[in-house]
Amino acid sequence: MHRRTFMNLTAGATTALALNPLACRAQAQERQRLVAYPDPAVEVIDPRFAKYKVNNAAIERLYTGTRWAEGPVWFGDGRYLLFSDIPNNRMLRWLEETGEVTVFRSPSNYSNGNFRDREGRLLTCEHDSRRVTRTEHDGTITVLIDRFQDKKLNAPNDLVVHSDGAIWFTDPGYGIMTNYEGHKAAFELPTNVYRLDPKTREVTVVASDMDKPNGICFSPDEKKLYIVDTGVPRHPGDPRPIRVYDVIDGVRLKNGRMFADLSPGSSDGIRCDVDGNVWSAAGWGGEAHNGVHIFAPDSTLIGKIHLPETCANLCFGGIKRNRLFMAASQSLYAIYVEAQGAQMP
Repeated sequence: MHRRTFMNLTAGATTALALNPLACRAQAQERQRLVAYPDPAVEVIDPRFAKYKVNNAAIERLYTGTRWAEGPVWFGDGRYLLFSDIPNNRMLRWLEETGEVTVFRSPSNYSNGNFRDREGRLLTCEHDSRRVTRTEHDGTITVLIDRFQDKKLNAPNDLVVHSDGAIWFTDPGYGIMTNYEGHKAAFELPTNVYRLDPKTREVTVVASDMDKPNGICFSPDEKKLYIVDTGVPRHPGDPRPIRVYDVIDGVRLKNGRMFADLSPGSSDGIRCDVDGNVWSAAGWGGEAHNGVHIFAPDSTLIGKIHLPETCANLCFGGIKRNRLFMAASQSLYAIYVEAQGAQMP
């Protein structure tokens, strides 16, 4: 190709992409780093993690251009991923087939965590409206809960759905602590974890022993519930814990205890694979801490996926549920692994 032809083609492409900044940013995977396989950013710490590493797969940067990426959720029936860009008050959609990124919802009430119920409908924690909503199949939005005991929720953060249909969600209140991810307001309730039965609308507090309950997920057999506490330690040397609880009769918790300590940084979003390993977003502990930390069911740290940005949340997706999507600060990343997510649907 002649240099003039190349320059003309480049100029034309640049002009077209400039008219569509989301499409431009969606080309980020073409500008990602080139690595020799196996990707050194996927670290095996314990031999048990080796079987989950795909030696000819690399971390891909699918998109960049968010201010704080959060809440990824996979829609296999549409082959797309939704994720939140909280400070920009929008939700984005990444299409698996083309890599295109478009705006799904704007404004989004500063949405944070997202999940799907057992009928495949989108569930969303909204900071600004201080509520949990459900997007129906026809696109209408149903408010599931915005108050408890006649008081406003703080700012729901993350959620998970039990096989009985109940929604378990955390309410640490980050959305009312600053104007960056919502709006400043007074706390009216403690920072609780709730169980909501969407059929009866019955709501119960299932955990109240954390400073800032955040990420949440069930073990594959639903006998355990993992919850991240992202509260600032009160004393030097205090842990930055992922806690685990025994689930009793599918409706209440007991025997809360520390599962893993993410010091010197912190966790945020978490998900389990079908083998019961806990995949935890990680950051705030220095460059080497950023990414995803993987813990065996016995709480041993077995592997890490290193990212150049703080990771806030993650989920499994793809046709075989073996692609890990990572919402990390200003970008969306993904990598294929030999683990499958336990999330249903």
